[in-house]
Amino acid sequence: MNRSYPEQPIIGVGAVIIDRGRALLVRRATEPLKGEWSVPGGMLELGEKLRDGARREALEETGLEIEVGEVLDVFDSIFPDADGRTQYHYVLIDFLCRRLSGEAKASSDVSEVRWVTEGELAGFGLRQSIEQVICKALARAL
Repeated sequence: MNRSYPEQPIIGVGAVIIDRGRALLVRRATEPLKGEWSVPGGMLELGEKLRDGARREALEETGLEIEVGEVLDVFDSIFPDADGRTQYHYVLIDFLCRRLSGEAKASSDVSEVRWVTEGELAGFGLRQSIEQVICKALARAL
């Protein structure tokens, strides 16, 4: 499936990983959002269950084994090009996740990882939807 100028929306999953009052951020190494901070995640594969996709993406991007919990949010991520055509359209499902094992390290599709507290989020230039879902996860993980 072509991610750029798709024929229909693409389903994506996000792993909002919380450990000891901190959330894991990743810096995207590919488009869309290249260079921006976000949560681990990506495109769901054909035949893959949502939680399995979140678990796989977290492992691929960060090296962490996680437990995938409740759905935190579902939202659209739509990126039009300069002509107004839809270049990217994702329907994203973000899950509250807990680290089971491993040490966070940048792997596929990310250039950097960082554990942050809620008070540090403002310094990362996060999209509003990402910051909100992280704050929701931190509140529910208490």
